[in-house]
Amino acid sequence: MTEYRKDSITLPGAVAMGTGVMIGAGILALTGQMAELAGPLFPLSFLAGALVTAFSAYSYIKVSNAFPSAGGIAMILVKAYGPTTVAAGAALLMALSMVINESLVARTFASYTLRGFGVEPGGWPAAALGVAVIVFAWLVNVSGNRSVGIFSVLMAVLKVGGIALFGVAALWAGGLSFEPAGGDAGAGGFLASVALAVLAFKGFTTITNSGAEITRPHRNVGRAIILSIAICVVVYLLVALAVGASLPLERIIAAKDYALAEAAEPALGRTGFYLTVALAVVATASGLIASVFAVSRMLAMLTDMELIPHRHFRMPGGVQDHTLVYTVVIAGLLTVFFDLSRIASLGVFFYLVMDMLVHWGVFRSLREEIGARAEILLTAIALDVLVLSAFAALKWQTDPVIVAIAVGGMAAVFLFVGVFLRLHPPSGEHHGHR
Repeated sequence: MTEYRKDSITLPGAVAMGTGVMIGAGILALTGQMAELAGPLFPLSFLAGALVTAFSAYSYIKVSNAFPSAGGIAMILVKAYGPTTVAAGAALLMALSMVINESLVARTFASYTLRGFGVEPGGWPAAALGVAVIVFAWLVNVSGNRSVGIFSVLMAVLKVGGIALFGVAALWAGGLSFEPAGGDAGAGGFLASVALAVLAFKGFTTITNSGAEITRPHRNVGRAIILSIAICVVVYLLVALAVGASLPLERIIAAKDYALAEAAEPALGRTGFYLTVALAVVATASGLIASVFAVSRMLAMLTDMELIPHRHFRMPGGVQDHTLVYTVVIAGLLTVFFDLSRIASLGVFFYLVMDMLVHWGVFRSLREEIGARAEILLTAIALDVLVLSAFAALKWQTDPVIVAIAVGGMAAVFLFVGVFLRLHPPSGEHHGHR
């Protein structure tokens, strides 16, 4: 296991970590997909997504303030449900949703890189570039944790500032106006786009998973989550308005995998286009490096808590060295076999189901102990159900295969951990269920 260093992350560092993970594929790849679902109202999808995320973050803030832990979401689930199939399955869904996000980031990196060379993204070049950047992230991670931390914080500051600057410059060049054009996608399409927007904000959970390392964690974990979400909603809205001001809706949808680069050229010229491509490449690569480390550590934590099995397959090193390999292999396979739209869809299903289980567990078992308000927890569940239902209904009409894969995948996760825990019950040394 990686050693956890108490008080090693300051409040600004925690905010940089959260925003650094969120601002990557969230705004670079999902903007076009959200426009495809919500039509001309897609900038409002980010505001609605921030509202859903605000209710969602309440559970994580309350529990993390009461019990700051390096176990993060796994700790919350085990405190709520005990070392059970529900807790282990939901924690594994969270880890897998993070791996899915890595493949989303890798595909986004490939799309912007290819577009920078004038090549239409897709096919084997996109898959090969995506796998290549995942391997690069693995190489950076095996070089040592210190290099990962310093690099991630520095890149977070650069990409947040760079993408915000793009939004301001594009809006200024477009005359500070936004005139949406296109048809109305309807309430169902808008709600489905909000589900994708929530996916763009889910990176705040990285802060939860580092609770024991943040200075004054009983106060600063919650502050860091709130500040990182607030920064991201401003940046997301700014960029969405800039894209809408620069391109008609049909062009945003046509270029949905690289919408920011497409919007940069009419607003900022060819130089702006290449600068945006470069910014996207840096943002996705740095976000992937941080995410690979976070997922491998979470999987190592679940192994340490005896909630999932572990096999070293004769690999050298410790548990996290092995989970690092598992992480990049799974992310690489997803990058090869799924396009951006399907990768994002899988992420929505896995994350929102896990999120609902967190809220229900806090409502059922922890709300009195941590002073959480029942009406906020139930509202968070209701909002998750609303946007996930709309998203599932729309995908069932347009791509039923990915719905079947998502449902089958989640069922397989719970069956897998259920069988494992039945055969290998946890010793009880690593969980905090009361």
